Amino acid sequence: MFMDFSQYPDKAPDYDLRDLLEAGMHFGHNSAKWHPKMKEFIYMEKDGVHIFDLAKTASQLRLAYNFIYDMGAKGKKVLFLGTKRQARDIVREAAQGADALYIAQRWMGGMLTNWEQISKSVKRMVDIEKGLETGRFDGYTKFEKLQLEKEKGRLERFFEGVKTLKGKPDCLVVVDPKREKLAVIEAQKEGIPVVALIDSNTDPSTVSLPVPGNDDAVSSITLAMKEFAKAYAEGKKSSK
Repeated sequence: MFMDFSQYPDKAPDYDLRDLLEAGMHFGHNSAKWHPKMKEFIYMEKDGVHIFDLAKTASQLRLAYNFIYDMGAKGKKVLFLGTKRQARDIVREAAQGADALYIAQRWMGGMLTNWEQISKSVKRMVDIEKGLETGRFDGYTKFEKLQLEKEKGRLERFFEGVKTLKGKPDCLVVVDPKREKLAVIEAQKEGIPVVALIDSNTDPSTVSLPVPGNDDAVSSITLAMKEFAKAYAEGKKSSK
């Protein structure tokens, strides 16, 4: 999905390349596993590992910041997605801090392409939660209540971060689009832009705005997600 991300107002900070370096964003994957379309973002190969050009990473990070800021300023819904083990807590914390949507456990197929059906599960989760809180199920047996608790727990595992979503999100912010391939494909079909922290082993043409960087290291993921979340929060604040 082609978009001109240079059109958005410049709200991004000037990133110090040393900060990106300290976060380990420069480390790509083993050079034998690279995707040729990532060539423009790679500075060199060292000891069999691709090293990203951090000036380009910073440039892409600024474009992403400005776009997500604009999303927030316009009241758009941004969904943060990262289900790999080392990204889950980071994505959840960043999204919650910015009052954004998130999925940190598992992407349910059809989340975007079959929202009408998925929304029924979200509504069921909210209904059970409210019922348990208000005492609506007080007349149920202990076993029936236990079953409801279990059902709520299963649904929360997938939908806890999207309980306020009333329709499809306006943008996806993704850690590792290769791992989240299904979500990216669904977003493409629905014309939803995808901003992604993307490593050297992934095709950047599958997302709308690639931010080249290590998508495995906790420090790298943390830096990117904090900036994306900050952009969204600051954008929302500007519209008040």
